[in-house]
Amino acid sequence: MRTALTIAGADPSGGAGIQADLKVFESFGVAGLSAITALTAQDGRAVHAVLPVPPGFLLKEVTVLLKRFRVDAVKVGMLGTGENAVALAGLFKKTGFPKIVLDTVLASTGGRPLIDEGGADAIKKLLKYACIVTPNLREASIITGLVVHDLRSMEEAARAIHSMGAQSVLIKGGHLEGTPIDVLFDGNNFDYFKGRRLGGPRERFHGTGCILSAGIAASLANGRGVKKAVEEARERLVSILKKRST
Repeated sequence: MRTALTIAGADPSGGAGIQADLKVFESFGVAGLSAITALTAQDGRAVHAVLPVPPGFLLKEVTVLLKRFRVDAVKVGMLGTGENAVALAGLFKKTGFPKIVLDTVLASTGGRPLIDEGGADAIKKLLKYACIVTPNLREASIITGLVVHDLRSMEEAARAIHSMGAQSVLIKGGHLEGTPIDVLFDGNNFDYFKGRRLGGPRERFHGTGCILSAGIAASLANGRGVKKAVEEARERLVSILKKRST
């Protein structure tokens, strides 16, 4: 069985973070490993408190797993601190993971910061190790310094992030006005994935970024290419969201 490792925060409500990632891995038939970057107190509607783990402990979590298991893909989510991002960059430089999915988590859906001041700049150190990075519009704006708000600016941001080292970039357009469109750029070509708006309470959409990036990692672990992995992950996300409405 293929194996994927998630490096992310813990969500006691189960809708996002480590808990959601492991459920997604299982749904793809992939064995899941996890290293927790931060504890959180959240209830699916809001994040009430965050307690990051020290970078030394995070590295210990990951290195212990690497000694025991083969890892076919890695998903990196919430990191909590810039120090954790820098520590992982050093580790990735040594280990040379071939399939890293970087979900640039900077804040919760409700707007609470999920990384400390300066953390966004530290996350940039991970871009050159990413097989694919998956920022939303706000995250893409912060990373690039651009105002990302429409299809053209999404393309511009994707090019900019690719130039920072990421092999592929998926700019998520869930916050676009009108039809949501995700934009994938591999350094040469753009692909566009149109979606449709789903209604319901905000908590229904809790953890969507985590679910999508975990699905991409699981699909990559199963040997899919990046575009196919994005397609499969998007399909799985829609399926999960539909189930949450019943």
